[in-house]
Amino acid sequence: MMDFEQNSNISGPSGADSSGKPPINYYNNPRQVRVKNKRGWGLFWGILFGLSVLVNAMLFLVIIGIVTVFAAGQSSSINERVIYYGPRTSKIAVINLYGIIDGETAQEAARQLSIAAKDKNVKAIILRVDSPGGTISGSDQIHNEILKARNDWDVPVVAFMRNIAASGGYYCSVACEKIIAEPTTITGSIGVIMGYLVMQELLEGKLGINPVIIKSGERKDWPSSFSKPTQEQIDYLQQKVIQPAFRRFVNIVADGRTMLTVFDVERLADGSIFAAEEALQENLIDGIGYFDDAVKQAQELAGIDKAQVVEYVKPFSFTSFWGASEKTVLSLDKKTLLELSTPEVMYLWSIH
Repeated sequence: MMDFEQNSNISGPSGADSSGKPPINYYNNPRQVRVKNKRGWGLFWGILFGLSVLVNAMLFLVIIGIVTVFAAGQSSSINERVIYYGPRTSKIAVINLYGIIDGETAQEAARQLSIAAKDKNVKAIILRVDSPGGTISGSDQIHNEILKARNDWDVPVVAFMRNIAASGGYYCSVACEKIIAEPTTITGSIGVIMGYLVMQELLEGKLGINPVIIKSGERKDWPSSFSKPTQEQIDYLQQKVIQPAFRRFVNIVADGRTMLTVFDVERLADGSIFAAEEALQENLIDGIGYFDDAVKQAQELAGIDKAQVVEYVKPFSFTSFWGASEKTVLSLDKKTLLELSTPEVMYLWSIH
């Protein structure tokens, strides 16, 4: 009887218990195995995806680092682009002077002029100008670098004027041996201009701001952006700033254009602009033509019949691209406000 009770809970051959239901086998159940396998593969692919993201992020950072280092190394380099093909042993280098002349423009022009002058295969240089002028310092630096190329390195330089070569653009051009202008060129504008903002009414009348200026002498803040200039202040600036810069401009033109006397230049130096025909009549330029004519003039001065004409271009740089993007953002910081309120003396043809 005891044996029967003890054996009564043992399932039979069919695997059924006393209730008649088959027992659950957790090791051999196909559905449980599939769920377990899916979880395992999901974990595997999740780890693999995470590692892939991490590796790609690290690879991206490495590439950015390599590009940045390469760009920094290339920032001081420059490439030649061929305009006209010819013998490489007889090259004419074209230096482009475009837009407003400032310190950065002057540095780049000086660098290119130095590269061209030191290249033994460069037999002549063409300064291709399309500029209304700019800062006095920048214009004077470029003028000096052209004279250095001519005198120290004995390389002839021809100026080729395109759309506009006025004021500082002309100041740079007169350092060249010959000046060729397109028929539609506007040049001249020999003179000096200075401008600054007077914000007195805006600050005091509109915003209720009263600037306080503490100075060591009466003329320390002449001219001031916080008050309208008096006639005494204007006369003072004419004497101290405008006239010295003007006299230098006149003398530079007289030295560069040997067919003109100082008196001749003074007659033309009232800020007037000249079309190409009138500029030729006044001996401000040597000829009217196009780029091919400037090339022929350069070949003649260099004593060569054929030449490969090249220009210098900067290679693409991520650093310069990002820098250019940053410049588009308007930032009214302390430095910008000071620049806006500081008077600037210019060799510039300016239309207000």
